Amino acid sequence: MILSRLSSYLRQHRRASLSDLAHGLGSTPEALEAMLARLERKGRVRRLASESSCGSSCCRCDPALLALYEWVGDEGDDGTA
Repeated sequence: MILSRLSSYLRQHRRASLSDLAHGLGSTPEALEAMLARLERKGRVRRLASESSCGSSCCRCDPALLALYEWVGDEGDDGTA
């Protein structure tokens, strides 16, 4: 199940942007957003305040993809319960 893979990825990396999560899991940001919201409601993940840009002056990065998520659940918790 992708929810457990998402939880494992965040547990391992501690923090990741939506873009990194999508790339690391071979998924789309849109598919992950609902799962991240579910994990956030359960108190296992928190969305961190992110920079409004990636630091580049091109302004082409989608700010939504730069959203940072941090694992706050227990080490053995896969987030699915």
